[in-house]
Amino acid sequence: MASKPRSKSVQLSEGLELRGGYTLKGLLGEGGFAQAWEAESRDGRQMALKFMPCRNDLSAAKEVRSIQAIRQLHHPHLITVDQVWIDLGYIVVAMELADGSLQDLYHRYHEDLGTPIIPELVCEYLFQAAEGLDFLNAHQHLIQGQKQGFQHCDIKPSNILLIGDEVKLSDFGLSSATTSTVRSHRRAGTLIYAAAEVFQGRLTDWTDQYSLALTYCLLRGGRLPFTDTPTSFKQSYLRPAPDLSMLSELEQPIIARALSPIPQQRWPTCCELMERLAGVLA
Repeated sequence: MASKPRSKSVQLSEGLELRGGYTLKGLLGEGGFAQAWEAESRDGRQMALKFMPCRNDLSAAKEVRSIQAIRQLHHPHLITVDQVWIDLGYIVVAMELADGSLQDLYHRYHEDLGTPIIPELVCEYLFQAAEGLDFLNAHQHLIQGQKQGFQHCDIKPSNILLIGDEVKLSDFGLSSATTSTVRSHRRAGTLIYAAAEVFQGRLTDWTDQYSLALTYCLLRGGRLPFTDTPTSFKQSYLRPAPDLSMLSELEQPIIARALSPIPQQRWPTCCELMERLAGVLA
């Protein structure tokens, strides 16, 4: 039986008080199907609240479980999630307040200077993101008596947040636990950043690395290497050879390996990918 749709989400506004003792202060931004608001907690902390409309009971429960699982993990480059709950027709995630995202920084460079982000800064920030991903991906997290890894499944510039001079991974609603290097998985995520195997209904230990490499292409080179990405997940779609001409000749083979259609041929870890890139840029 199909899961029933949830009731329509209510209109959010400044001053609205939510369950859990949070009061909305102002809209931080919106995109896709989500809104981010600055809020004050009952004990006076300034927080960020992300609101994602509930599509139905089943999908909402899955997203909440995914976020709750990651919430148990602690790493300097994972955003700290205070609470996650369903309220007013939304999945609500309360987390530490960030200064912005790498997507925001990319737009600022483009608008102010007409260029992508400078290479050294891209490497610095994405190496931090890689450390968070390698921690997340490693099959080292004891969940219900079994060691598991997690694939984030939606790595992109807007999900890498800036807090001071550090970045932290956020938005864990699509995250998936893994106990093997390759497994079947639902087709989900942001299409333009999705790994080749996701279109075939598979998830691997190197899926996040593929998305990190695409993120590098945009932030460093100003565009993505594919122009034919469909508007929905189609099993018949195969990623073509990437056009990496936005990068230097030294960077291209490093990113090409990370974008291999055969996951096992990619770099062993995300940090090794970023170390190779930093080495050639230096």
